[in-house]
Formats: sequence, C-alpha cells, structure tokens
Amino acid sequence: MFSKTICRTYSTGKSLTVLRLGPTRFAQQAWSNLVSKNNVKVVETDAANREQFISELKSGKFADVDFITRTFESFKQTGMMDKQLLELIKEHTKVKAMSHNGAGYDQVDAVECGNLDIQLSNVPSLVDDATADTAVYLLLGAMRNFQLSSENMKKGQWKTQKCAGTPIGHDPEHKILGILGMGGIGRTIRDRLVPFGFSKILYHNRHQLPKDLEKSAIYCKTPEELFKESDVISISIPLNKDTKHIINERSLGIMKDGVVIVNTARGPVIDESALKTALKSGKVAAFGADVWVNEPNVDPELVGLPNVACLPHMGTHTVETMKAMEEFVVENVQTYIDTNKVLTMVPELKGKF
Repeated sequence: MFSKTICRTYSTGKSLTVLRLGPTRFAQQAWSNLVSKNNVKVVETDAANREQFISELKSGKFADVDFITRTFESFKQTGMMDKQLLELIKEHTKVKAMSHNGAGYDQVDAVECGNLDIQLSNVPSLVDDATADTAVYLLLGAMRNFQLSSENMKKGQWKTQKCAGTPIGHDPEHKILGILGMGGIGRTIRDRLVPFGFSKILYHNRHQLPKDLEKSAIYCKTPEELFKESDVISISIPLNKDTKHIINERSLGIMKDGVVIVNTARGPVIDESALKTALKSGKVAAFGADVWVNEPNVDPELVGLPNVACLPHMGTHTVETMKAMEEFVVENVQTYIDTNKVLTMVPELKGKF
C-alpha cells in the first residue's frame, strides 16, 4: 500500500504531482508502475468533509498538484466538484486535468472544468458489462417479484403460502422493451435482453444510432413515444440539467398501466415522489433500481414498497470491473504525461484542448 505521499524519480521526464481522491482497492501495481516509470509524486487528502478539504486547499497543501484523480466515494471528502470548488482548485493548485473513475461524472461540473482550462476524463465502456448485468437482474427481479419472494421466504411464509405469498409475476416474452439511452451501457443491456424474447426493443437517444450499432432496435424520436409504447422501460442516460426528473408525474401519466421501470443511470433522473405515488396506485407495477436520490440516505418508504427491487449502487461492484476501472484512470494519467491530453475526454470538452 502507498503511504500518504509517494515520491520516486527514476525518470527524467515530465514532472507531475497527482492528488488521488478516494480509495484504491485493486490498482496498486498500476500506480506503482506509473510512479516508477515517470517523475510522478502522488499525494492524498486527510479531509473528512468538504470544509476540511477547502481548508487544505487554502493552506497551500496542494499547491504543486497538476492532476487530480477521483472516485464516486470521494464525494464524502470534497462534495460536488462544482463551480465554487473548481475555482478554488484553480486558484490554489496547478491542476490542468482531472480523471473521474466512473462512466457517469455528474459529481463534476464538466462545463466549468472547460471554462477553467481543466481537462476531464471518465471511464466509458469498461463499466458496460457489469452495469448491464445489474440491469438484467433488476428487470427480472421486478417483473417476477423475486426480491419480495426472498424476503417472504426468510420470514417463514413459504410454510403457509404458495411461493411464500408472493404475487404472480410476468414473463418478458412478447413484451415491448424501451431503452432510454442507448450509449454503451444501453446497447449492452439490449444485447443481454435479446434472448429473453421481447417482441420489440425500442430506444431513444438524442440522435439515431448508425445501423451497425442500432441492430434490430427501433428508434423513437421522442422520449414520449417510447414511454407510450413500452411495457418495460430501462433507463441508462447521463444525469444533467436536461435529464433530471425526466421521469415525472407527466411522463408517468402517459406510460402504460402496469409498466415496469428499471433505473441503472442516476437517481435524480426520476422524481421519486411521483414514482412512489405511481407504485402505490399500480400505475407502475414494479420498479428496480441500483441508483437513488440522495445516496446513501435513500427514501425508506420507497425502498420498502413490496413492488420495489433495490440495490445499493453496486452496478460495477465486481473485482474485475473495479480493477479495470482503477487501472484505466492510471492510464489516463500516463497518457496526459505523454501527450498533455487525457485519454478519454468527456464529450462536453472534446475539441477544446
């Protein structure tokens, strides 16, 4: 394991100081190789919250930092990487680039990074398989009431009731699947679900996919078209100002009665208050989700409903995927050392640097 500060200078190349935010669980060797092959110094924060992190910034502790790597968990130490914090980073460090360990980077204001000449990378593609597997689990769990049956069985209800008193579920066959967001994750969800026999797979993106990526899926020009036609809706869109609460009272109202919704995107794309009402009324037959508003302080009433299949944001929670993601962050640092550009610039900043 690394200590708080690591400094090895085996290379006479470009000098770089990296502030590493969040834990490293599996990529210790990759970090060790980065340090041993380059003139790299790695530092970490002692902050337990945003206030303490800001104090560290203002103290000059990170004055020599050129690059920041961060994880989803580092939110506890820094809070949102919003305009206020990014401006302080710009003022009190030499940061020119940041690498986020995840596909979704809504914790970082990408546009403000660009305004401050800070590059931002994420980890696309590597998360696709594990997240899609999670979506399939939640979809089947919601349609078949698997989570409720497990809870009922553990309560001993099987002794007195068929299938422990679990309501009868539904098969995927001959249903219409709608995928809201057909990026890498959405396309992998589609591919995983093709063998389950859906009669049609619809999708909505900002733009229609090329035929080789679209395959047999059918493009809906608007989210509303997808909402109206789908029996099951899987959500895999990024969270931004345009997608927040895209699932709301109005959109729920135009969906089919008894629709099943699965969310592996970000919690705030759904208005949870409106969703609870729809779940209680039966408008939404079942809901499966890995992501929630205000994580980890989730709404206990929502996750406690019998027609909700829930997971604690563990879509990429596998050894293999987490290791690959952590190593890819290191690869972004190495690419920046070699080229002055991160490897996987987020879409908002492509062409700017």
